[in-house]
Amino acid sequence: MDPSRRAEWPSLSRSMSELVAASARQPLTVARIELALIARLALISVGRAPLAPRAGDRRFTDTSWQAHPVFRRSLQTYLAWSQALTDLVEALTVDDTTRDRLRFVVRHAVAAGAPSNLFFLHPGFYARVRASKGASMLTGLVQFIDDMASHQGLPRQVDTSAFTIGKNIAATPGAVIYRDALVELIQYAPATPQQDGAPILIVPPQINKFYVFDLSPDNSFVRHALAAGQAVFMLSWRNPTAAQKHWGLADYVKAVDQAIEHVAALNDGAAVKLVGACAGGLTAAVALAYRRARGPVGDTEAVSAPADVACLSLFVTLLGKSVATDDAGRAHDERVVRHALARSSTTGVLDGADMARAFAWLRPEDCVWRFVTNNYVLGQRPPASDILYWNADTTRLPARLHADLLRIYGDDALARPGGIMIDGIAIDLAAVDCDVFVMAGEKDHITPWRACHDSAARLSAPCRFVLVGAGHVQSLVCPPGEDTVYASDVCGQGETADDWQAGAPVYHESWWHEWLAWCQAHGAAPRTAPDHYGDTALGCAPLDTAPGRYVRQR
Repeated sequence: MDPSRRAEWPSLSRSMSELVAASARQPLTVARIELALIARLALISVGRAPLAPRAGDRRFTDTSWQAHPVFRRSLQTYLAWSQALTDLVEALTVDDTTRDRLRFVVRHAVAAGAPSNLFFLHPGFYARVRASKGASMLTGLVQFIDDMASHQGLPRQVDTSAFTIGKNIAATPGAVIYRDALVELIQYAPATPQQDGAPILIVPPQINKFYVFDLSPDNSFVRHALAAGQAVFMLSWRNPTAAQKHWGLADYVKAVDQAIEHVAALNDGAAVKLVGACAGGLTAAVALAYRRARGPVGDTEAVSAPADVACLSLFVTLLGKSVATDDAGRAHDERVVRHALARSSTTGVLDGADMARAFAWLRPEDCVWRFVTNNYVLGQRPPASDILYWNADTTRLPARLHADLLRIYGDDALARPGGIMIDGIAIDLAAVDCDVFVMAGEKDHITPWRACHDSAARLSAPCRFVLVGAGHVQSLVCPPGEDTVYASDVCGQGETADDWQAGAPVYHESWWHEWLAWCQAHGAAPRTAPDHYGDTALGCAPLDTAPGRYVRQR
């Protein structure tokens, strides 16, 4: 069993035991739920039950789920059973923390028990077998055996053969102009004769590769920014091994700090527009607070101020602990956190693939069972999705950085000045005083949007908050032309997330347009786009073509 499931399933089994024990102590409650279930099953048996799946449930879009009496009854029986389980959890007399864990385990049981996961109960199975003359059944079996043998028991989410890094994904022209043991700095080729005088520096998350910002050409945030006349630079983190287990948040923060200096120097000392996503956003915010606290650098005779940061953009970013988490987040108790920390301390790294599997089990319907149905039951190949390809291309976290992040998200170390120290400098997020643009996803299960709103309140700067009606990655990858809904407004002082949402106007377009307009408002006078990469005199000579070496490391 893989490490993530060792961390996940003990929690589920313990919660299942709690559900059984609580039910045994409250037989009258159980009896009431059972009688209601029996009544529903009786109506189902005579074809008079009004039960139907919720609107938009893509598991049951096949018309036979409603048209064929056998499939309709199997679906309705499932809906009645899942409703009974949900009702039981809500009816039991238990404390709130226990109820959260019971909701979590019931959610997993309901997702696993769907008839769409079983070939003999899915009408599409029979249609596919007939259409393919049996080939779909063989394909499903082969894919199941392969996943059991080489993918640690989880269905593959993407057809990796459809993408090649540097050709049709992470393929925006550019060059690596700086490299050290930790990071590469990429400068992208201009797409316009003139560019905004204030360059953009993007800090990607450490647990995945940077090219979530540079997917296939139509989905590339980088290409969109370049086409709008922005000068774009990108960090690409090295994929660490146990030999780099000592790398901590301080090392990554100082790498961002140094990159800001490089980018500013290449642009005649212009202020830099700093952008970060997820853990990269936290790193960017801490780096800016570090720079504000550090002040001038150099000896007493030749003191120089650090290059300025014009504005800060934080995408799907948490800056600490928040009460605005869902029941799944609360269900993961301290024992699971201690297990993860102990494992990374022993191995030297936390494997990103393990984290990806753990996150998948937080949304089992969309991230696990959906692909069981597609790959095994229907015998179809996984989709060729650039987002899913990136999601599967994980990296590792050094043990020290993992421990630092757990301090921030578990102990809320950034909530107080000096909770995090870097080179003897106390980090205070309130020192971040430049304008801030915050984007969150309404359906995000990794960085819940209300928690992102709470994080923004920790910064003393004026903040524009954007809420996209999508999940963690889908809210970030939002190219023009897609059917996107987002809300946008400034954050009021002391305003709650729900109060903000109630008053924020809603738009039906890509939020990338608004972000670019905001960037341009914080930019500088246009300058002629450079005709070469880097500057040898400034220690930034072109070393490799983009996307560089580190992005290819496994």
